[in-house]
Amino acid sequence: MNKHKLRPSFLLVSLIVILSAVILLIMATGNEKTPSHKVGLIITGEITDSGWNGAHYNGAVSACEKLGAELIVKENVTENSGRCPEAINELANEGAHMIILSSYSYPEEAMDTILGCPDIAFYAISSEYSADNLTSYFGRMYQARYLSGIIAGMQTESGSIGYVAAMPNNEVNRGINAFALGVRSVNPQAVVYVSWTDSWDNGEKEAEAANALINNKATDVITYHQNKHYAAQTADKAGVYSIGFNENAEGLSDKYLTAAVWNWDSLYFQIIREFMQGQPNAAERRWFSIDSGVVSLSEFSPQVSTEARQAAETAKNRLLSGSDVFSGQIYDNCGVLKCSEGEVLSDDTLLKKMDWFVEGVEIYNEEDQR
Repeated sequence: MNKHKLRPSFLLVSLIVILSAVILLIMATGNEKTPSHKVGLIITGEITDSGWNGAHYNGAVSACEKLGAELIVKENVTENSGRCPEAINELANEGAHMIILSSYSYPEEAMDTILGCPDIAFYAISSEYSADNLTSYFGRMYQARYLSGIIAGMQTESGSIGYVAAMPNNEVNRGINAFALGVRSVNPQAVVYVSWTDSWDNGEKEAEAANALINNKATDVITYHQNKHYAAQTADKAGVYSIGFNENAEGLSDKYLTAAVWNWDSLYFQIIREFMQGQPNAAERRWFSIDSGVVSLSEFSPQVSTEARQAAETAKNRLLSGSDVFSGQIYDNCGVLKCSEGEVLSDDTLLKKMDWFVEGVEIYNEEDQR
């Protein structure tokens, strides 16, 4: 028998055996569950909420889907209720190795629990706290607030603008100040009246605050720092201009001028990717500027003038080129110099020491109106 004739057949059989083994190995591997990156998200309301909670949930869902991570959510975790530490422990028991704290006060009530979970990467929104396993994350929303202030300052006829705000903490105060700086950059005599509701989400109080500012201070533009759009809806019913926050409100008239909005999809994609790449808590804080697309203004109403659009665009270009909202000579509303010519307020000051208001901001006290 010719051995040379057998060689091709032998090689063919060997090749078939090898290919079969490879296919079986691939099939076996495919049936095994690969380790999953589990990301926890804690929110104060429900995932179906319109406004703040729903926006965070949808942004985290989108990011996790793109990155192949599993999202676990704990809903209705009210701030300062003691539920946040419990929710963290629940997520830890469910295998989450990254936990997103999406409301301002969570770290304060849960710091002991956070430090007790050194193997979990925590990301806390606009937090004044930090640790080896805790990063503060946020966008420079104050930049979008500043631009929206320019629109308000050019739109007002009364020179009186209302701001419905949840509570006086660093984050909220920073937004109020940036908005007022934008207003006064184009309308130096305008006044921003702030009414506190002491709640992130209380439709009745927010409507009352907006109506009080409209009726008692003749405000003809209303904006807000709240989870939902009650203040804008109230302004719309009263025939008053409004500027939104967080996401674009639906179903309002052209008097809804624009909104300072978040792109949570982009922000969560970036911090979850950091975690999945093995670089959790790579920085003490992650603040995303307007050039990142994380914060911006929504589309303008037809009632926003060409001049106002151009003024906002010019200011945006200055920010993109490196200028800062909180720079140059800034006085507080008691006449104290807070920032000198040629100076820029540090991120540490903006994050932790914004316990004052700029010139042109007045706190509305309903008791004083009686």
